[in-house]
Amino acid sequence: MMSILRSIYVYANIGLSLLERGIMLNFYKTKKTKLNKNEYETMINRIATKWAKKQLKRTGARIKVTGLENIPDCPVVFVSNHQSNVDIAVFLAEIEKNKGYVAKVEMLKVPFMRDYMKELNCVFMDRNDMRQSAQTILDAIEIVKNGYSMVIFPEGTRSKGVRLGEFKAGSLKLATKSRAPIVPVTINGSYKLMEANKNKIVPADITLTIHPAIETAQITKEEEAVLVGRVKGIIAGVL
Repeated sequence: MMSILRSIYVYANIGLSLLERGIMLNFYKTKKTKLNKNEYETMINRIATKWAKKQLKRTGARIKVTGLENIPDCPVVFVSNHQSNVDIAVFLAEIEKNKGYVAKVEMLKVPFMRDYMKELNCVFMDRNDMRQSAQTILDAIEIVKNGYSMVIFPEGTRSKGVRLGEFKAGSLKLATKSRAPIVPVTINGSYKLMEANKNKIVPADITLTIHPAIETAQITKEEEAVLVGRVKGIIAGVL
């Protein structure tokens, strides 16, 4: 019963908060003419961070983060496993670096959320359309080249557990083509918050492990050929 009541409380608050943020978004957009690009992006990221922290607190999530010191000051590509729908919220709450996400195209159907995601420089991928997927990665490469970090989940979908799915080989081109460092990230336990309980909210311990960066600026063809396996091995190493 407690999990059902908590779920109603959390889902209702998420809906109401998205409505509130949607109403406020037009006000935030007026700041674009008064702030430079970096100042505006930082403001939007801080708003998203505050929102994510509040929602995760309501779920009862207990999050432990290690390795924040491994994040370089330059634009990077965060490459992470994907256990749950809350993974983006965990990234928003715990990694305060300005960053966008390579998200599934279905997110465009979520009112208000999609508008905020666009302001965060997110791009939306339809994995059933190879041409559109390729263009999405090209768009993300340009975003990184312009000085903004990105997050990608190379499994392409939630694993809903500890076991890693297949990493899409082309996903790391976002880093190699933009010559940005890859920061592997391991999320563990987020599936216990929702997916393990048929989407009922149950408090859970979540660990976020940020691994040392992998430079790609001088990567050789031989190194690039084994990069997917290398990154996947690093992420899997603490699961």
